[in-house]
Amino acid sequence: MRGLAKAALRLLVWDVFGPISSEWVVGRFRRLARRTSTVEDAVDLAMTFRSLHVSIAPLQIREEVTEFLKIVERMSPRNVLEIGTADGGTLFLLARVASEDALLMSLDLPGGPFGGGYSERVIPLLESFAVKRQRIHLVRADSHSKDTRKMVDQVLGEQKVDLLFIDGDHSYEGVRRDFETYSPLIRKGGIIAFHDICPGPEENVGGVPRFWNEVSLGRDSKSVIKDPKQFGFGIGILYW
Repeated sequence: MRGLAKAALRLLVWDVFGPISSEWVVGRFRRLARRTSTVEDAVDLAMTFRSLHVSIAPLQIREEVTEFLKIVERMSPRNVLEIGTADGGTLFLLARVASEDALLMSLDLPGGPFGGGYSERVIPLLESFAVKRQRIHLVRADSHSKDTRKMVDQVLGEQKVDLLFIDGDHSYEGVRRDFETYSPLIRKGGIIAFHDICPGPEENVGGVPRFWNEVSLGRDSKSVIKDPKQFGFGIGILYW
């Protein structure tokens, strides 16, 4: 009952004081984000931030996402495409290691079966992740839709993607379709990353481990896994 009461209070605050609440959360987050100077600092903030019951904690293992981010930081991507955003933690972290003038696009399906669908109320917070001359473009739509692919093409223009992070539909067909639809956009020397490559509960990893084993075979790749015996998680990297 106590949890239900807190949830009801949160909704009441957002409904009555929506714009004020949003400004408060964004302002507090920005103040904290300005204090981060390393990848580790950014990961700590993403994992622990909470304000008016808003959290951006990524569904990541700290050591795995930290190692992955350091790899991305060295390439300083200018065009980033993330499929599956959930609460936004990984999007924030990618912005922190991207170029100062990067374009970061997020594709996320409201009500998706694997945790998709951030609330419209947190959109100002997600947009605030941009630093310096960065641009964040949020698309709340099905990544498998032809219209969504057309939208991505329109935003990119003639540019290629440096980093594609696939963490959306975890079904085998879903992750395969995301790969086949968006991998042609990756520049030579870019990176395609997959989350949840380790076998684990079906409701968490779906068919990602099976697809990763297939797509990485014979390709230049790297698996970022904290413990080979763990269930779920893990980040797979394809060097394109």
